[in-house]
Amino acid sequence: MIMVTEYKYHITGEERRDASLFGAFSDDCKIEFVLTFECEKPVRSCKMVIHSDGLADETGEKYLEYPLTGNAEVYSVTIDASELSSISSNGLLFYRYDVKTEDGDFSYGGEKVTELLPREVFGDRQILIYDKDFSTPASVKGGTIYHIFVDRFAASGKYAPKAGAKINRDWENGVPEFAEYRGAHIDNVEFFGGDLDGAADKLEYIASLGVTTVYLSPVFDAPSNHKYDTSDYMKVDSMFGGDEALKRFIDKARERGISVILDGVFNHTGDDSVYFDRYHRHGELGACNSMKSLYFEWYNFRSYPDDYECWWNIKILPRVDSSCDSFREFVLGDGGVVEKYMSMGAAGFRLDVADELSDVFLEEFRKKVKSEREDALVIGEVWEDASNKIAYSARRRYFKGRQLDSVMNYPLREGVIGFIKHGDHETLKNTLETVYRHYPKCVSDSLMNFLGTHDTERIITVLAGITDDGKTPAELSKIKLTPDERERGRRLVKCAWSIIATSYGVPSIFYGDEAGLEGYHDPFCRRPFPWGNEDVVLEDFYKRIGSFRKCESIFREGLFRVVHSSENEFVTERSENGKSLFTVVTRERSYRFEPASPILCVFDSDIPDAAGIKESFLVPAHTARIFKKI
Repeated sequence: MIMVTEYKYHITGEERRDASLFGAFSDDCKIEFVLTFECEKPVRSCKMVIHSDGLADETGEKYLEYPLTGNAEVYSVTIDASELSSISSNGLLFYRYDVKTEDGDFSYGGEKVTELLPREVFGDRQILIYDKDFSTPASVKGGTIYHIFVDRFAASGKYAPKAGAKINRDWENGVPEFAEYRGAHIDNVEFFGGDLDGAADKLEYIASLGVTTVYLSPVFDAPSNHKYDTSDYMKVDSMFGGDEALKRFIDKARERGISVILDGVFNHTGDDSVYFDRYHRHGELGACNSMKSLYFEWYNFRSYPDDYECWWNIKILPRVDSSCDSFREFVLGDGGVVEKYMSMGAAGFRLDVADELSDVFLEEFRKKVKSEREDALVIGEVWEDASNKIAYSARRRYFKGRQLDSVMNYPLREGVIGFIKHGDHETLKNTLETVYRHYPKCVSDSLMNFLGTHDTERIITVLAGITDDGKTPAELSKIKLTPDERERGRRLVKCAWSIIATSYGVPSIFYGDEAGLEGYHDPFCRRPFPWGNEDVVLEDFYKRIGSFRKCESIFREGLFRVVHSSENEFVTERSENGKSLFTVVTRERSYRFEPASPILCVFDSDIPDAAGIKESFLVPAHTARIFKKI
């Protein structure tokens, strides 16, 4: 067996970096690839074979070969990144090493391979080359995001319901309206009355969590409580307070050092919209009324007017062709949607179902947003590894440098849950290392990390509740945690959030998670915020760790690595300029953390005044502690 015992990249002008940490580089650098072999018989020769992504280029894959030079054990080659970029339209490349030895020809590659393998079973490594001028906003890094589902967060009581809306004022015990079975139709017109002025009244509370960015669920005019069925992009929904309320919220947030990003729902509209107008309720000529409509070309009709393309075959959500010139002009042109809301002070957008938006739309969208505000943020909803995402048989190029600043980090949520619930440390470790390696570092530093969203079960229910398998929505609507389950869930949520809050990227709190809000899948994860009945222990923990993050600049762009993991403990490090913070999270038993350098305990998930304890190397079960190297 021939092992590769050391594998590094060396970037001109920078220190050597472990290849397991980085695999994305700007196109203006030179990269030295270094292999160190451990073998009884010497390696005779080694070459690097790089090929472009065939899915991104209709002409097929393109190959480059580079011989490595060296002695019997250490081989290296230096390559100009711009040369690699020239063979890949989306910057994504794959490579391997072909190695000749006295025992035959082998290959080395694959994300997790450490030994030479026969040619027929090798796997390629991934590398991404991005534009040299690609950067992400510094303003979001090191902070915390707070995700508000407007109808369920806080109510001012100022605004009258629309015609057809059902009002449920029972914020303490109210259960959102649900369908008879999951997937059955529901109108989603039951409202709890949350609005933007109510949210503005809670900004002091939001700021106390260390929040620097608020992400609002859709505010565009729409008939539903969730607002993903846009009726009019150019109006803020009247039940939320209209344009004036959004402007007040943005201004009041800015006074507290908080920026506001909006949910951009541009992949589909509602069928009851001024653009589609399936029910003939709007004054303008909708696409469903006439093929001469200004909006007709936005949609794809298979058989006019009743058979049309819609999102996930949901009839009320006709899909928009985002590559359509007139649609892009409407959203991105002078006086368009983006300009309107950014002129009101919006600091960017989270793009709903980004993998269904066209490349041309994404590129023009980011360009427009940055022209309005240089430090604006564009986050995409992508549920998988976004560096090599394939959607509709095409490879996406989100991180070439012209489409997205970053994405929602769903893989990390799944990895954290797997570790906390089942001790699956390998998946969590692989997820953290793979994403960090595949993404440009500026993207990793801007990732939206979370334990819950409006599309997922509440985290305390996931970690401590009974499974929802085989249960009807009616049954799920009534299930609550027992006192013992809640106590256990509280400890598990603290441990899970400690991983989220100290990894690379920006932690995002789904409203109410910090207050112990329970609930299974949609709509039960969208219960009203429990004002006056918050879990004060959890809330205090979230406030403490949010404040801690704001005081430690290392969370902005500090390097990240997994130090140690097992089914019972997970240890990570953030480092910068010789300084280090270690996060230790335990599961079912205590763990003695014994680093090589002296350390100081600076945060404990359970003990508010634990900072400064030097003897706290023994981390109890179901606890998270953060240590600083001294």
